[in-house]
Amino acid sequence: MTKKYSHLFFDLDHTLWDYDRNVRESLSELFQLYDLVHFGIPGFDAFFDAFEQVNYELWDLYNVGAVTKDMLRFRRFRSIFERFGLDPSQVPQEMETDFLARTSSKPHVFADTFPVLDYLATKYPMHIITNGFDESQGMKLKSAGLTMYFQLVVTSETMGYRKPDKRIFEYALSALGTRPHECLMIGDNPQSDILGAQNAGIDQVFFNPKNRNSGIVPTYMVKSLTELRDIL
Repeated sequence: MTKKYSHLFFDLDHTLWDYDRNVRESLSELFQLYDLVHFGIPGFDAFFDAFEQVNYELWDLYNVGAVTKDMLRFRRFRSIFERFGLDPSQVPQEMETDFLARTSSKPHVFADTFPVLDYLATKYPMHIITNGFDESQGMKLKSAGLTMYFQLVVTSETMGYRKPDKRIFEYALSALGTRPHECLMIGDNPQSDILGAQNAGIDQVFFNPKNRNSGIVPTYMVKSLTELRDIL
């Protein structure tokens, strides 16, 4: 054990909940259901690649407050149609709602999530700090069987502050009656999770399975969740 902490904070998407796998499954279902080839999208791989590009761009804008939740959801599939030179007004009206419902109900988590959480749950109170939206994040936790592991769930939608703003971390600290040096943040995003925790004076674990070079130096870095056992 390197250091004793009193509380562990986890990000959800891309850290515990396998966002890419769950989204890919949902998009595959939508591609077939709405017969998107008929609209002029050449194939699923092209559709998925366009979704990834558009979605990351929109979330980057959301995380800096440049777009709202409603704007993100309104633009998402319309922007994908535009990338293929298609009329965005032709996007099926219910597709975004269908996408959200399907994706949030997917259960896939990263390898070793449950054994690691079972191990940590015997030693630490654990909590979620996420830039996701209230309803969808709650559904994800429930669908994946993760709800029981976490005491406090803090979302940017509830707070009005988004990681890396230190105020979302400070809210969690205040709610738990703890101090920054007693906590550890575990997440995959070097900006929102790692830099955000640093801004709040909280130690961090950068979950980095793809060995990305972020330019930010975390307290710890792991490529698999099992490595948390070496730290904790």
